[in-house]
Amino acid sequence: METLRLPIILLMIFFSTQSSLAQQPTAWQNAFYKSYEAETNEKYTAAINELMNVYKADDYFINLRLGWLNYLARQHTKSEQYYRTAIRLKPYSIEARFGVVKPLSATAKWDQVKLQYLEILKIDPNNTVASYWLGVIHYNRKEYSMAVKLFEKVVNLYPLDYDSVIMLAWTKLNLGKTAEAKLLFNHALTLRKNDESALNGLKLIK
Repeated sequence: METLRLPIILLMIFFSTQSSLAQQPTAWQNAFYKSYEAETNEKYTAAINELMNVYKADDYFINLRLGWLNYLARQHTKSEQYYRTAIRLKPYSIEARFGVVKPLSATAKWDQVKLQYLEILKIDPNNTVASYWLGVIHYNRKEYSMAVKLFEKVVNLYPLDYDSVIMLAWTKLNLGKTAEAKLLFNHALTLRKNDESALNGLKLIK
């Protein structure tokens, strides 16, 4: 029995040591922890520098986070570059594509924003966020026939979503579909009492 106890004790020591080592944060993890703390204190440059200490061009997570931090620091060109690197590393990453929309929107690159929403919808056809904001882009460009399809999709999936309902109502009105628009404006009023946008829409319908 004594001869069996020694290997068991050695195994216990080995696994205990391994467990202890596993609990020690790596330099990579520590860089993230420090960057989170700096971000909380709105020290974005410091947060960026912490990650640059362990930066690797093929690291999706660091590129994604650097995209966010540079956006917060209003370094939109750098933010876009890091997000695009993240997209290249993981082409099916929806979070990276939503991320790059931020610096693109901040610099009014609306055609590129539109492209990202289209790419997201290729990956996830029922993504309501991408559908809604792509609809808004078409609406602002007075491309109502394209906007209406997107807003209808979102409202069919989320009938009680006020933002989509009111945008669909205005789109229908601009398409001359007053009866449908009236129903939607009244539905918006059910969702949001005395809503100014819905009331203004109803005033335009005779």
